[in-house]
Amino acid sequence: MIVLLQRVKKASVEINAEIVGRIDQGLLVFAGFQPDDDEDKVSYLLERLLNYRLFSDQDNKMNLSVRDIQGGLLLVPQFTLAADTTRGRRPSFTTAASPDKGLYLFEFMLQQAAIKHPEVASGRFGADMQVHLQNDGPVTFLLQHGHE
Repeated sequence: MIVLLQRVKKASVEINAEIVGRIDQGLLVFAGFQPDDDEDKVSYLLERLLNYRLFSDQDNKMNLSVRDIQGGLLLVPQFTLAADTTRGRRPSFTTAASPDKGLYLFEFMLQQAAIKHPEVASGRFGADMQVHLQNDGPVTFLLQHGHE
């Protein structure tokens, strides 16, 4: 599993000119799933990103998590994160989870996020989404299970 975290002032996801998810200050999280991912890996990375310290404290140091600031969490499925880009000029998606497995894991992630965090919004798996954001910093991190 690969997640790309972006600290945002605000972010939203639009599908067919309709806003389906929106947050103010918080984290925009793009999630890509791989064939060997499971519920344990999703739970581990979700807990890690909820506690990842990338918001500034009173001394302007990155010491606060999205939980600490009670910020929003916008989860967006993005299978292209799991692409193999090591060769050629075109990505291969053989390293991405099947659509059924990706959908299952994304729905599991959403369910767990709603239990663990008060403000959760999301994009929609398999949809053509327009993601709008005001990146704060910019501050962007890539987290992978097994690569911490």
